[in-house]
Amino acid sequence: MIRNLNQVTFQGFGTVPPERSQGNKNFDKASATLWNLSQSEPAIYQAQGETWLMGNSGMSVLSVGTSADSFQHYYLDKPVCIKDGVLFSLSPFMGEASVLMYAPNAPEPVGKRASDTLRVDHQLRVECIYTFFYQEKEQGFLFSGESHPMAELTYVDQGALHSVADGQDLLLKQGDLVIYGPNQWHMQYADIGVAPRYVTLSFDLTGGDLSALLNRKFTAPQHVVLLLQRMLQEQERMDAYSNDIILSQLNLLLLLLLRESAAPRAGKLQTVNAVHSENEIIRQAQQYISTHIREKLSVPLVARQVDVSPSYLTALFHKNLQISPGEYIRRIKLQESKQMIRENNLNFTEIAALLQYSTVHHFSRQFKEKFGITPTEYAKSVR
Repeated sequence: MIRNLNQVTFQGFGTVPPERSQGNKNFDKASATLWNLSQSEPAIYQAQGETWLMGNSGMSVLSVGTSADSFQHYYLDKPVCIKDGVLFSLSPFMGEASVLMYAPNAPEPVGKRASDTLRVDHQLRVECIYTFFYQEKEQGFLFSGESHPMAELTYVDQGALHSVADGQDLLLKQGDLVIYGPNQWHMQYADIGVAPRYVTLSFDLTGGDLSALLNRKFTAPQHVVLLLQRMLQEQERMDAYSNDIILSQLNLLLLLLLRESAAPRAGKLQTVNAVHSENEIIRQAQQYISTHIREKLSVPLVARQVDVSPSYLTALFHKNLQISPGEYIRRIKLQESKQMIRENNLNFTEIAALLQYSTVHHFSRQFKEKFGITPTEYAKSVR
């Protein structure tokens, strides 16, 4: 990557005069040598005393280092003085370029530097997403298993889900996720009486190595959960930019998980404990809401269950989930209502009463606001 050339970033290699004095009297342009730069392997020089360089035409890159295998690259957009003994080479950024060089003692050629890319490229890139589903399963469901060429991510939003792969049965609870590698056979099922809701994505990527994440159960950090929520929101929005945003967010999600898996467990900053504590409070609150969703819930009631004040719980939800706990309760109740409608055992008045809505009209209005269709229209679509 090409760095900005200034006195701070160039420290250790030489000096960069203040820009107001670019006509520095130490740079003798009349005695300077014109160097036309080549795209081929650039020569490496060692400064023999102070060596002044200044761009003349085009865009040029100055590479400097203290050893031949360790160079830093700078955009040469201002005069610079390289100190004695520093190794350097010059190359055009693109197209043709030339540089003026002035030194009382000519720099000494010491070899060639292999041409390398000066741009920043992806180490890991999600190339495409094949499927992106929010799954709402019936109680005790069984998926008999499959393998496919794509990688797959599963995140449990509500309830619990068994993930079976490579002879290992992982019980994923709310907030847990697992990633399956390409062509890795896997199956999923729920225990009797458990109706899980979970996100699945299948995708292809280039670069990177997901082996550290495969077939392991992770408790998703809140910033990862937030990314998944934003991806689901983009899927609902689906304008001209949504697909690219979803791809970018999945790319970031995988990178954050890789960083998390590689982070040493010892010697972390003290603030990590505080973050873990916040995540645990939110996790406990979500689990309480999920298991008591058919009861009358309020923010003060949930806050008491996790031993915090309502204002602190609200602050944590806003900080980590970008939503109030009251709105979160409303959304989970509406998700529960979809499950109840699919089971087809109750009418809408009974569903509204079980979920503690004041009237069936209130329930229907909130359902339409959230999902864009009425409960009646939804029932017809799933029966």
